[in-house]
Amino acid sequence: MFDPDELDEIREAKAEWEDEQVQPTVDRFGERRETFTTDTEGHEVDRLYTPADVADVDYQDDLGFPGEEPYTRGVYPTGYRGRLWTMRQYAGMGTAEETNERFNYLLDQGQTGLSMAFDLPTQMGYDSDNAMAAGEVGKTGVAIDSLSDLETVFEGIPLDDVSTSMTINAPASVLLAMYIAVGDQQGVDREELRGTIQNDVLKEYIARNTFIYPPEPSMRLITDIFEFCATEVPNFNTISISGYHIREAGSTAAQEIAFTLADGIEYVEAAIDAGLDVDDFAPQLSFFFASYNNILEEVAKFRAARRLWASIMDERFGAEDPKSKQLKFHTQTAGSTLTAQQIENNVVRVAYQALAAVLGGTQSLHTNGKDEAIGLPTEKSVRTALRTQQILAHESGAADTIDPLGGSYYVESLTDDLEAEARDLLADIDDRGGMADAIESQWVQRQIQDVAFERQREQEEGERVIVGVNEYQVEEEGEQDIEEVDEAVEQAQQETVAAVREERDDQAVDAALDALREAAQGDENLMPYLVDAVKTYATTGEICDVLRDVFGEYQPGSSL
Repeated sequence: MFDPDELDEIREAKAEWEDEQVQPTVDRFGERRETFTTDTEGHEVDRLYTPADVADVDYQDDLGFPGEEPYTRGVYPTGYRGRLWTMRQYAGMGTAEETNERFNYLLDQGQTGLSMAFDLPTQMGYDSDNAMAAGEVGKTGVAIDSLSDLETVFEGIPLDDVSTSMTINAPASVLLAMYIAVGDQQGVDREELRGTIQNDVLKEYIARNTFIYPPEPSMRLITDIFEFCATEVPNFNTISISGYHIREAGSTAAQEIAFTLADGIEYVEAAIDAGLDVDDFAPQLSFFFASYNNILEEVAKFRAARRLWASIMDERFGAEDPKSKQLKFHTQTAGSTLTAQQIENNVVRVAYQALAAVLGGTQSLHTNGKDEAIGLPTEKSVRTALRTQQILAHESGAADTIDPLGGSYYVESLTDDLEAEARDLLADIDDRGGMADAIESQWVQRQIQDVAFERQREQEEGERVIVGVNEYQVEEEGEQDIEEVDEAVEQAQQETVAAVREERDDQAVDAALDALREAAQGDENLMPYLVDAVKTYATTGEICDVLRDVFGEYQPGSSL
């Protein structure tokens, strides 16, 4: 982008500036640290960046314009000037009734998209009256035992008016079937259903462990969803390939990019191997990233991920539809950065993280409540988190121009560095046989664990300042107002699922489950059978048990 002679002049001028201006000042006053590094990479940050640091950048090839390849500057030609990002607040209270109440409250407060959290038994495919669910019902989100519960969650909420994100993985096909069934009941055309299911099982083997089935049948369920939704529910994102949990487990920003996109590659390959055309399903792929405290590193991360995914879809898979190459993503502020000490500081952390996500061009954003380090967010803290997004959208000016940090010598240099490091990691994964093999050998997990260990050491030894934790401590105030799940929720939910079983047509349930079992033993797409099963009020656990019987359960340490 710059004349070579001008770059030489800039380099000479910088060297002169360092000798005549910087060094005398450093000799006299010093600097805060001997070296400065990015938040997670450990890349040394130079004192000053100039055009010489981006000498190899070609504007058209490396940056381009928003809405055009390589999408570095965004996937939409008008950015947020056309439409703001979808504002979501993660919500899932113990019961379906409580979740419905919180959803309606958030919609009344101006939220533009719903985001569902599920309790651990639902995530693992167990009903609330299963012995494995004891003590966990409603604790991390809402319990969904049958279609009846989801009907209650969305009572009075037209599904053609909202976009719903569901953080569910192993039983994602079951919950999607229920969502489709609720839409059918409401008379909503399936083409008008909008939202996302996380449906990302590979990261479960890496970071979260809420898996049920072995990888091969899990991948079958995922590709069945791709195929079914391409024709039946074309505006619903069929997967949210999640780097968020990888980052929360301790990864660097470059690892978050590489491991997330490597999972994406694995899903695309599985779908193609199943006979699908890449351009039939790739436009419905979406991604999910974390946003951490180092604003400029995070902005560069989002830009690098967009550019890298466009090249992967073009070069590896020959995608022709521009939408197949567009990395669209949801962002959540970083839960692991929230502190129980001086929790008011978390409001500031979340605001900076949200700013980074918006400057990086996210399509959807969840801002954490300040109290999520100690419990479920209260109604007041959820409102503050939502107001953070609204202030950012309407008062900060950050949404008024597209990619406002594009062209920054530092941001462009950091974008290049992160992309290059992610490419090296992807090459390493390819050499190891692909992401599934890299996970099976525990290589991916070790990479993350090594970084997490080092960051913890830095914090404990004071090399990494955490405000209010290892520096600037104060004597804590009295106990905070904490949102808690009533222990009576478990009993109430068990009574609800028992009532559903009592009132439904058992013959219809048995017939639907038998049909599902037979289809699972063959190679038919399972989604139509799942939709039929949930409409008979077969429970989440009953459906997952059928698939457990056919597919088996994954045991940690066994082969992927």
